[in-house]
Amino acid sequence: MGKIKKLTALLSGAVMAVSAVPMVSGNIGNPVTASAVDDCNDDWLHAEGSRLYDMNGNEVWLTGANWFGLNCIEYSPHYLYAGDIDDMLQEVADRGINVIRFPISTELILSWMNGTPYQISAGGMQASYNPPVDMDDGNGGIIKAGTYGRINKDFVEADGKTLITSDRGFDIILDKCKKYGIKAFIDIHSPHADNSGHNYNLWYGKETADGTMVTTELWQESLVWIADRYKNNDTLIGYDLKNEPHGKGQEGDKAAKWDGSTDENNWAYAATKCAEAILDVNPHALIFIEGVEQSLSGAMPGDYWGIQDRRDNSPYIGAWWGGNFRGARENPIVPKQGTSQIVYSPHDYGPSVYAQTWFEKDFTTQTLLDDYWYDTWAYINAEDIAPELIGEWGGHMDGGKNQKWLELLRDYMIENHINHTFWCLNTNSGDTGGLWAGFQYSIDTGTTITWEEEKYELFEKSLWQTQKTGKYIGLDHQKALGNNGLSLNEFYTNYASTEGSNLDGGTVLDKAGKPVDSSTSSGTTTSSSKPSSETTTTTVTTATTASNTNNGATGLYGDANEDGAVNISDAVLIMQSISNPSEYKLSKIGQNNADIVDGDGVTNKDALAIQMAQAKLIDIKDFPITSEDIGKYM
Repeated sequence: MGKIKKLTALLSGAVMAVSAVPMVSGNIGNPVTASAVDDCNDDWLHAEGSRLYDMNGNEVWLTGANWFGLNCIEYSPHYLYAGDIDDMLQEVADRGINVIRFPISTELILSWMNGTPYQISAGGMQASYNPPVDMDDGNGGIIKAGTYGRINKDFVEADGKTLITSDRGFDIILDKCKKYGIKAFIDIHSPHADNSGHNYNLWYGKETADGTMVTTELWQESLVWIADRYKNNDTLIGYDLKNEPHGKGQEGDKAAKWDGSTDENNWAYAATKCAEAILDVNPHALIFIEGVEQSLSGAMPGDYWGIQDRRDNSPYIGAWWGGNFRGARENPIVPKQGTSQIVYSPHDYGPSVYAQTWFEKDFTTQTLLDDYWYDTWAYINAEDIAPELIGEWGGHMDGGKNQKWLELLRDYMIENHINHTFWCLNTNSGDTGGLWAGFQYSIDTGTTITWEEEKYELFEKSLWQTQKTGKYIGLDHQKALGNNGLSLNEFYTNYASTEGSNLDGGTVLDKAGKPVDSSTSSGTTTSSSKPSSETTTTTVTTATTASNTNNGATGLYGDANEDGAVNISDAVLIMQSISNPSEYKLSKIGQNNADIVDGDGVTNKDALAIQMAQAKLIDIKDFPITSEDIGKYM
C-alpha cells in the first residue's frame, strides 16, 4: 500500500510540473571539461527507488567521512597545518573512504562568486616550497627547490611561501581527490564563516564579515553558481543544501519547519526551489536534503507551528538536528525535474552526544526503529521512496552504550544499503572525536597519521568492499580507490559476480555489471537497466512493446534512444529533447518511437506515459495510447 501511494504521488507531481521526469543518464551528457587524472565526466550518479546507480545502471554505495574546516575562519580543511594534502588524501583513499563530505559556508562561496575570494588563513594551513626554484648556494653548488620546505606546496604562490586564495585551494583539493579516486560533495554548514556556525538554525539571516546579509536568495544563488562552476567536474558529485536546519517549534519563524507552505522558514519549500535551480545548471548533481529538528505531533486539535510547548501532550515531536523527516511523508521533495537526483540525508547520533529518551532502555535495533528511527527517517529507505545518506554519525568509543549504538546503526546501514559519511576525520570535534588521533610531518618522510584504530576498525566494516579479498570499491570508473582499492569498472568487471561485496549485508551478482567505456563516454549511456543480483528485488521495466511502423520507420513504441528497450532513460531523453532540442536531438526513428500518446508529435505526455509504465500503472504492450488512457490513472 505504501509503495502504491508513493508512486501515485510522484506521478501527480510530474503532471503538475510537466517536466518532472527522473533525470537519469540515458544518451544525454554535458561537455567534457573535468580536469586532472580522468576527464571523462562519466561518474555522475542517479537514484531509482532507494538505491543509487551509475550511468550504466550499476548499483553504487557511498561510504565516506566528513572533513571540516572550509566552513570555519581558516577557509581550508583542518589539519593541513599539520600534514600534507597528498599524504593525507592518499591515506584516506588507502583506508577505503570513497567520498568526503566537505562542510563549507555560504559566505566563503559568496567571496568566490563576487571575485573577492578569501585567502587561506596561515592559521589553517602550513604550506611552503622553499626555495621555490633551484638556487646557487654561493659555493658553486645548487640548493634544490623545496630543500627547506615542501609541505602543501601547491597552495603557495610562486614565491614559495605566500598562501593562495581559498577558491584556488578548493580546486586543488578536488584535483587531489580525483588523483586518489575519491569523490566529494559540499555541505552548506552555515550562512556565515564561523567555527561554531552549525549552531545557527537557518540557511539565511546571518551577516558575513563585510556586513552582507545572507538571504534565502543569496544562499540559493551561491549554490547555483558553484554548481554551474563545477558542472563538468564529476569529482564534486553533489550538494548538501544546508547542515542541520533546526530550531524548536515554539520559536516560530526563527526555527526551520517542514510543511506545505511557502513560508521562508519552511525548509521543504526552500530546499525544493534550490534543488530545481541547481538541477537547471547541472541535471546530474545529487542533491542531499537534510531534515529538521521538530515536527507537529497532532496531539491536540488547533496546534500550530509557533505555539508554546506543553509538558503533557506536546505539540511537537523532537529529533536530532537535521534528523526529522516526518513531514516528508505528506510533503516530499519533488523538484520540477523529478526525483532521480534527490537523496535524503538524516543525521543520527548516540547517547554520548545527548541522552535522548530512546536510549533510556536496554535498546536494540528494533527498539530504536520503534521508538525513533523508522517514523523519523528510516521509512524513506524501507519503503523504497528515495535513497538515504546518513550525513553525520559517529561518537566516542566508550565501551558502553555509545559504542553499542554505533555498531547497531553501522549494521543497519550495511544490511539496508544506506549511504553514509562518518563524523569525522578531524580530531577536534569536541562531542565526538575523530578517526584521526594525531600527525607528525617530516620533510624527509612526509606526513605520519596516527589513527584511532579501534574506532576505525568499527567504522571500516561499513566501507564498501569485496567480501573475500577486502578490496575497497571506489566511485570512479577509471581510477582505483587508493593503493588497496578498485575502480568501479574493475569491480563490476572482475569481482561483482565472483566474490561480490558487503552491500546489503553481502551480495553477489549473477552476472558481471556493465563497465563504462571511457573512450566514448561523455556522461552518456545506452542503457540504464540494473544488473540483477541475488538480493536485489527492484527491477527496471524493459519489456518489448508493440512494433511501431509509423511513417515507414520500424522500431518500438517508447524506445526514444533506440537501444531496443523501453525504460526511464527514454523518458529523460524525451524531456531533454523538448527543453533543449539543439543539444539533445531525437533521430527520425527515435521521434516516431517516442510519439506514444495521441500521435500528435513528441510531447511531455509521452515521457509521462513511460514513467507510468515503469510504475506499472500502464502496460507497455498497450502502447500507443491516448490522453484519455493517461487520465484514467491520474
